[in-house]
Amino acid sequence: MNKELLNCERVWLNVTPATLNDELADYGLLPLHAIGVKDGKIHALVPMAELKVPHPAHWQDMQGKLVTPGLIDCHTHLIFAGSRAEEFELRQQGVPYAEIARRGGGIISTVRATREASEEQLFELAQPRVKSLIREGVTTVEIKSGYGLTLADELKMLRVARRLGEALPIRVKTTLLAAHAVPPEYRDDPDSWVETICQEIIPAAAESGLADAVDVFCEHIGFSLAQTEQVYLAADQYGLPVKGHMDQLSSLGGSTLAANFGALSVDHLEYLDPEGILALAHRGVVATLLPTAFYFLKETKLPPVAALRKAGVPMAVSSDINPGTAPIVSLRMAMNMACTLFGLTPVEAMVGVTRHAAKALGEQDHLGKIKVGMAADFLIWHCAHPAELSYMVGVDQLAGRIFNGEETLHG
Repeated sequence: MNKELLNCERVWLNVTPATLNDELADYGLLPLHAIGVKDGKIHALVPMAELKVPHPAHWQDMQGKLVTPGLIDCHTHLIFAGSRAEEFELRQQGVPYAEIARRGGGIISTVRATREASEEQLFELAQPRVKSLIREGVTTVEIKSGYGLTLADELKMLRVARRLGEALPIRVKTTLLAAHAVPPEYRDDPDSWVETICQEIIPAAAESGLADAVDVFCEHIGFSLAQTEQVYLAADQYGLPVKGHMDQLSSLGGSTLAANFGALSVDHLEYLDPEGILALAHRGVVATLLPTAFYFLKETKLPPVAALRKAGVPMAVSSDINPGTAPIVSLRMAMNMACTLFGLTPVEAMVGVTRHAAKALGEQDHLGKIKVGMAADFLIWHCAHPAELSYMVGVDQLAGRIFNGEETLHG
């Protein structure tokens, strides 16, 4: 009997691992193996052919079922109050966004509702969204602030995100996105809002340990290159890595700027230019694709997937869950859309929600692969091949969900 397996706390026999390891082709599929976990990590990965019988009675025989790493949703805005369904209805009736905003809609309506909500209310509203992700196999989620737009309300959102990770069987990575929009109080003086972010909000989020990264919406309706650089410099001062909403509506050079700061990822990227692609490739920055927003907004400008692929830029895929432009709480749907709308292969979509998504969160040494030493976050599926996870949406295909070494199928 293999000694490493005997030292494990739990063992699953006869699994077909899709390891998603860099050194293996495609999904990194292996023949029948046994997986053993200990202390929350994958402790052993052994071919069944090397095992002797009989096995200990408590080891589970999975009869050849597919195993993948836990899915990682690396870009969400899932903490918010209020609804934008009425706005959606107005848009479908042809009412322009400017008119909707004039009536009190748009992001500021979400800001207003989120400010008014208590911490407890935001937690209760966010729980069902997170539980939906858990049910379809997500074991790690990134959650951004950005609907508070005051010091107190941004920290409130980040505290709720941390609490979700403590209350539910899911890893939560937090991102401070105070540079999401200019709040009404600073409408006529956006530079002062940027100074507030840099001098008050980033220091408070860093010193309280509430933020794992800092993000900026760099766009002509968001923040300029100079303002983005100012926020990045402040984040760097407090040792926080940076990310960016970049090149979604126009090409401002934000991705190149983010790459020069060693960003974890740049996200959206419909208008990413060749210079930006080269910068991402040179610095190993992840390009995170958000097809649900593309779909919901009926966009027509596709991100340069073929050029990113050719340059060897790692591509992640995420749900972008938010009330305004991506009210679709499903990473599996995002995988399907990445294939059908953006032209990713099912392999690329799978890598995009595992290995590359882990890299987009700076967790590539711990998450996103089936490999000895990695966190024991993995999924056992009622399907024969990993391509089915991008192909079919809406069916509960999970046979087992292992989080931190413990089985937590439905959270």
